[in-house]
Amino acid sequence: MRFVSIVFLLLVTIVAACAQKPSRYPDPLSPEDALASFELVEGFTVSVFAAEPAVADPVELVFDERGRAWVVEMPDYPDKPALGQGRSRIVLLTDTDGDGRADRRTVFADNLSEATSVLPWKNGLIVTAAPDILYLVDSDGDDRADSRDILFTGFFENNSEAQITNLRLNPDGWIYAANFGQAGTITSPLLPGVMVHVQGADFRFRLDPPRFEPAAGPTQFGQAVDAWGNRFGTHNTQHINQFVIPWHYLHRHPHLRSAASIVNISDHDLRMYQRTPAPYWRATRTARRQQQYDEAGSGRVEYAADHFTGSSGGTVYDGDLFPERYRGAVFTGDVAGNLVHRDSLGEKAGSPEFIAKRPFDEQEREFMASTDPWFRPAHFTIGPDGALYIVDMYRQHIETPVSIPEDLKEDMDFYAGEDRGRLFRIAPTGAAPTPFVSLHDASTANLVAELAHPNGWRRRTAQRLLLERDDPAAIDPLRATLAGHDAPARLLALYLLDALDALRETDIRATFQDAEAGIRIHALRLSEAYPALASDALALLEDPTPRVAMQAALSAGDRTGRTVTDALAGFVERHAGDRWMRLAVVSAPPGASHSMLAALERRGFFNVQDPARAAFLQETASVLTARSDADELNRFIDFLVDHPEPFWLAAGFTGMKEGHKAGTTLPLNDRAADNLQAFIRSSSEIVQQLAGDILALTPTR
Repeated sequence: MRFVSIVFLLLVTIVAACAQKPSRYPDPLSPEDALASFELVEGFTVSVFAAEPAVADPVELVFDERGRAWVVEMPDYPDKPALGQGRSRIVLLTDTDGDGRADRRTVFADNLSEATSVLPWKNGLIVTAAPDILYLVDSDGDDRADSRDILFTGFFENNSEAQITNLRLNPDGWIYAANFGQAGTITSPLLPGVMVHVQGADFRFRLDPPRFEPAAGPTQFGQAVDAWGNRFGTHNTQHINQFVIPWHYLHRHPHLRSAASIVNISDHDLRMYQRTPAPYWRATRTARRQQQYDEAGSGRVEYAADHFTGSSGGTVYDGDLFPERYRGAVFTGDVAGNLVHRDSLGEKAGSPEFIAKRPFDEQEREFMASTDPWFRPAHFTIGPDGALYIVDMYRQHIETPVSIPEDLKEDMDFYAGEDRGRLFRIAPTGAAPTPFVSLHDASTANLVAELAHPNGWRRRTAQRLLLERDDPAAIDPLRATLAGHDAPARLLALYLLDALDALRETDIRATFQDAEAGIRIHALRLSEAYPALASDALALLEDPTPRVAMQAALSAGDRTGRTVTDALAGFVERHAGDRWMRLAVVSAPPGASHSMLAALERRGFFNVQDPARAAFLQETASVLTARSDADELNRFIDFLVDHPEPFWLAAGFTGMKEGHKAGTTLPLNDRAADNLQAFIRSSSEIVQQLAGDILALTPTR
């Protein structure tokens, strides 16, 4: 009996000790205490716009034309709900007493599967909820959706961190969505029989009339769009990527070695200034992985903290409340680092790329960082008041469980915090909340005037309402706006006139000379539908702004004739040193052709052995070979015979190898084969090797 008592006492002692063992993961803070955890740059103040129980698990916030706040809640995360058991919601938040804090919650729609994004449209909301993009409508005015229609379907749906999301209305009138390059065959009841494959791409669509297609990408979670329609994507470790060339240009033919248009434009790479320690599971997993890397001698280094790993929600600040130097900045959250990062955008000299830099006063700190590891800044939006709003999912853990070893998951509750969530408002110190403006009842003329408002939310909302109304009364004031002083308004007016079928050749021709480069770019895109503007468009191949000149080359690629080829040859001669400029040319039929090589020959292009010129020849050879046209390939071998210097031969043969499709032979004639035999006897070992490799790809003779 005494033995049993001792055992019992030991068990009680062990249980008590376990109960007193501190948790590896800290407890949450109240919304008010969370405010004290923030370290924010001088001159700004953070306040609570909404918090639990008014909001829980928020992943996106938008304000409609009445200034009402719509929030997407995603309690499904991180698991895939069973069919028909989705728990995602869309809620309407209202500030009933005007104190700047939402205090009334109305559930607009629930039982959605992994909803991630919304966009107001007409009398409802467009919603991304993989595998669908839905249209939810409240037809009786009770703030509750009473109809759900599928607009598009077929999107990837097996990982909530990589599904269709981030609906954004672009100045060009298309709605873009982040697809993270996931495979999917997209169909729509709006256009029966049409199928679009989106693997490797994002997605874009219009509704009046309906159209849909892939868009340059991919973006994971966070799609920033500036006033000129430039798109920047967010992807885990890469907190800011630029999509340099629109998708459709790079898919005019299927023969490019690479049709990727994405580039990481950060000049400071992965380093971030985190104020929270790495959570236990991440620190342990990182240590284990690092040991494996070290034992394998790979030289790879994995970081548990202080480096971007959970970048989310990139958003361009285009409000009118912050000081002017913040306009055009990109704000990005890192949900693993519990911080908000800011980038200043600038143009890269001689290139169509941008550069994202740390601001001078944030070289060794972040715009905002929290000491609370539950702070998960997943997304941002600009409000009707010009403030920056932060969407804080507020979870204890924010990582897909499939990436965590089983033993580390034993004391992790992946749903801890599903009943919590915060929306924070960032504003200059002393800027008190102001009543939100409503544009719902604005006249068409007043909406056109709003296109020039300094707050981007008001410009975008006016643009959307004008698209929805499709009112011919907008035509005259829009045309007057083209002659106005506000450049972003001029751009929106161009596309709105086009949407109203009221855009004229004279409107576009005038904007070719616009002082704003962003407008000249879009004038070129719009000009592609007007053959009479071809010569005016070609003149912009010599534009001093690289992004404009590149667009002129892209637009010229859909035209034919010696004038076009000669003009593009001059462009190649001037810009061969930039890979995007070369890609703009070889992406089009006249760009990778014997006519182009002949035009360059006439200009003496191949008289100078320059690496950039060799790169263009290599890329051209790749496209010609991928086409596998016998006449083209035999003529190309003849071209190389006329340029027997090893410098050009190496470039040409390397391109042919890159363009060769596995399992096929090259349709070369006997003369070409004989020439290859001669090249094998070259004094250059590299030419010998490459010529032999090409000859081995020809049919056995």
